[in-house]
Amino acid sequence: MEVKPLLEVEQLALKKHKIFRQSKTRYLARAALASMFIGFGVIVAFKTGNFFYLEHSPFTYPMAAITFGAAIILIAYGGGDLFTGNTFYYTFAALRKKMVWSEVLKMWLFSYIGNILGALVFAFLIFTTGLFDDASVNSFLLSVAEKKIHASTSELFFRGILCNWLVCMAFFIPMALKGDGPKMFAMILFVFCFFISGYEHSIANMCTFAIALVLNHPETISASGVLHNLVPVTIGNLIGGNLMMGWMYYYANKPFFAEEENK
Repeated sequence: MEVKPLLEVEQLALKKHKIFRQSKTRYLARAALASMFIGFGVIVAFKTGNFFYLEHSPFTYPMAAITFGAAIILIAYGGGDLFTGNTFYYTFAALRKKMVWSEVLKMWLFSYIGNILGALVFAFLIFTTGLFDDASVNSFLLSVAEKKIHASTSELFFRGILCNWLVCMAFFIPMALKGDGPKMFAMILFVFCFFISGYEHSIANMCTFAIALVLNHPETISASGVLHNLVPVTIGNLIGGNLMMGWMYYYANKPFFAEEENK
């Protein structure tokens, strides 16, 4: 493959690192913004899917998966800092010796905390609107949240790996494309793939759980259940972005970088 998209990944990581060094607060704000964009995607996906869910339609998940693509467009074009993508960007930059690992770990932590804060703020805003109070609107979201909580730890872990591998590709592949149309189509397609496949995305789950917990939810959806989901999913997402994307692309393309540097 061409080295150019990988150099773009490197430059993106360095840009984020510059913001982090200038202001931790601004970096947290960008991370909070990203998870709130995810929140918009969660709302539109589950509200759209709910129409089909109430009719027991096989189109419930496909329609939710298509509309959830709004989230990645908002992040890609609206700005923000998502922990899951950072597991790829910062790993690659560190392997290229453009960042030190201690800074990478700090930035992962800050982006994750910012994502949590954004999810909580967005859930509060949704609660104040009253738009999700009625069971005829929130039943699909609560059903999915309940299923996520009751999956086994090992299942959640491996779903997390596959999810972030695919989600990182959703940001990475468009870097090699020209024009906003093809870029957005590729992003929506890859997000559709992760959603319809049933993989687990820690930040999307944060938003889903935060919204579910502020609604009139069943006792089966609890804070302990949320932790049961988020811990293995987060670790899986980290491995998916770090190992399957960062390390893999660095190792596979190392000779090409050597050629570029020797020119």
